[in-house]
Amino acid sequence: MKQIKFIIIVAFAAVLLGSCRMGKNYARPAIETPESFMFSGADTTFNASLGWWDLFDDTVLDTLIRKALENNKDLLATAQNVEAARLQMAIQKAELWPQLNYSASAGRGNFQALKLPEPTNAFSVMGQASWEIDFWGKIRRMNEAAKAQYLASEYGLNALRLSLITTVASTYFQVIEFKTKTLIAEQTYAIRDSSYLLLEERFEAGIIPAIDVNHSKIQKAIAATAIPTYRRLAIQSENLLSVLIGENPKSYQLDSHILDNCLNIPDIPAGIPSEILNRRPDILTAEQQLRAQNALAGAAQAARLPALNLTGMLGLASDDLSTLTSGDPAWNVSGSLLGPIFNWGKNAKRAKAEKARTEAAVYSYENTVLNAFREVEDALITIETLKEEEAAIKEHVEAAVEAAKLSAERYDKGIASYIEFLESQRQAFDAQMLQTGNKQDLLEAYIKLYQALGGGWQ
Repeated sequence: MKQIKFIIIVAFAAVLLGSCRMGKNYARPAIETPESFMFSGADTTFNASLGWWDLFDDTVLDTLIRKALENNKDLLATAQNVEAARLQMAIQKAELWPQLNYSASAGRGNFQALKLPEPTNAFSVMGQASWEIDFWGKIRRMNEAAKAQYLASEYGLNALRLSLITTVASTYFQVIEFKTKTLIAEQTYAIRDSSYLLLEERFEAGIIPAIDVNHSKIQKAIAATAIPTYRRLAIQSENLLSVLIGENPKSYQLDSHILDNCLNIPDIPAGIPSEILNRRPDILTAEQQLRAQNALAGAAQAARLPALNLTGMLGLASDDLSTLTSGDPAWNVSGSLLGPIFNWGKNAKRAKAEKARTEAAVYSYENTVLNAFREVEDALITIETLKEEEAAIKEHVEAAVEAAKLSAERYDKGIASYIEFLESQRQAFDAQMLQTGNKQDLLEAYIKLYQALGGGWQ
């Protein structure tokens, strides 16, 4: 009875003393941030149930993203690592409580702690308990670190999901861009090939000089070169898209007008609050990594202080197996105190090293936040300027196509030179390519903005 009272008293004292923890409790670093973004001109609330890619209103893209979230191999591997981190957190949490074990032994000999005159038997069945009293909060700091590391891995998985979605969307639009440019090049080549054949007939009839035929051949070759170039880029993008959704490479039949349809995106609401960045997975990950490191610094400080362990044993022991259960139980209760005296400053240096790592984690967190604001501002100004370019390029294309048509008519009537006609054709071709690229760049900028905001502004 006295022993039980002793254990209860020691455990109660451990609970009281264990309320203190070495090291500083975590507090989020104060960072000066603007209330809104420069290039966003009414506050909004985030609707997590709406996928931002739905704003493109493209069923093919919706299907590809769904497949990627279900089948992407990198995502599946990361999900397993998150599960491992969750289990590691549970393992670490169990360190706070008493550990129970059992043992059984049987033996015969003339030595049991000292030499006996005659060989004897020894049988025992024991239950054992051990408990490290967390006086200084070392174990609880380690639990805090394990939980933060688990949450960091969860947020890291969310970051990978967001990155995967944006990569799928970006690659999808690249496939369309390159297929559209291939189509423009093929159409241009067909026109230039017909023109070349006609000029060749005129040259043989002595109507035009050889230089006109040579210039026509050059322009035909330029269009011919563009066809395999953009076809190669389209196929490579299709291959990447297939891997992203967890499938073998294949070709996708896509409408070249999808780029035009997807540009009907709702306007960005004015006054997007900067607090929206608090949901960005990379910021959440960086903060949890800082929290974990702060806890490790506290655990390192606690490691410099003595550790108290309680152990207990209760069981049966006998020199005759038949009387093992009939005798009095065997028991033992003990406590041990272990603390460093002199170890060449290793523990002190460990504490300083963890403190330095904590300071580094603070700077890393602050840098993550700063880069988040930069990415949003970059995406906003890119969208604004690309829209301005889009309007100008549209006029450019319309004028260039009309000029090429008029130049062809003038050349047929002998009013314009062939050089003027070729130059008009070249400008129309370049303008159409530029317009297609600008459309894809604008969609890419929207995708980057959605990613920078942690999943759009809704």
